[in-house]
Amino acid sequence: MAENISQRYELRLRAHPRILADIRRAVGARLRLWGREELISAAGMCVTELLSNVHKHAASPECVLTLENLPHGIHAAVSDTESALPVVKEPDFLSESGRGMFLLSKTAHDWGTDLTPTGKTVWFTLHAESVEP
Repeated sequence: MAENISQRYELRLRAHPRILADIRRAVGARLRLWGREELISAAGMCVTELLSNVHKHAASPECVLTLENLPHGIHAAVSDTESALPVVKEPDFLSESGRGMFLLSKTAHDWGTDLTPTGKTVWFTLHAESVEP
């Protein structure tokens, strides 16, 4: 039965703080379906950060969230219409903002950005602690 479950999930949305809890629940549900429960907390934090950045920094809130189940973990990406790339800076822990990409860079196994013809994609991978066949 598991072989019928799609290993890719795509969600088109408008990034806004009001929807972040719903998106975290959707990400958690997909990861549970894939048997990746141990990655739910980290994936939720990283996806929230990427969507928050779209809301704060992109001219348009329109974006696409993509999740992929991989043999070693998951790959997640958020594509938007902004060509400006995110910046990781040493955080001021007394500040109310500016820590997100730093936390993502310390949480994800790998992350990066790709410019696209319509903007950019920011992606990250999380590795599972145990890789099941």
